[in-house]
Amino acid sequence: MDNKKGKLKHASIDLAIQIINLYDQIQGKSFLKNQMARSATSVGANIHEADYAESPEDFVHKLKIALKECHETEYWMQVLSAACPELTESALALRKAAGHIRYMLIASINTVQNGSEK
Repeated sequence: MDNKKGKLKHASIDLAIQIINLYDQIQGKSFLKNQMARSATSVGANIHEADYAESPEDFVHKLKIALKECHETEYWMQVLSAACPELTESALALRKAAGHIRYMLIASINTVQNGSEK
């Protein structure tokens, strides 16, 4: 499980950094920029917070929050693509990265809920 957690943490940090770098490329649209930055950085923050969960249930709860934030990030990438067509390629790549993280989160949640180690 540690290797999976490591991959998940690395992917969430990479997503946050890529979103932060994309942030500076967006002209105006501060609401969109702030929303996408908040959701994308929240993914990793909740994954990291899960390390200090008080119980397996708390661990799953934190991962589920990360899952929701990941799905929200995918939404904001769709909005960004529509609002800034010149950034469609970047938005699509980040949406795909968020989707990959979402699948890893689902697998981790299922593993814990099926009685495997935290």
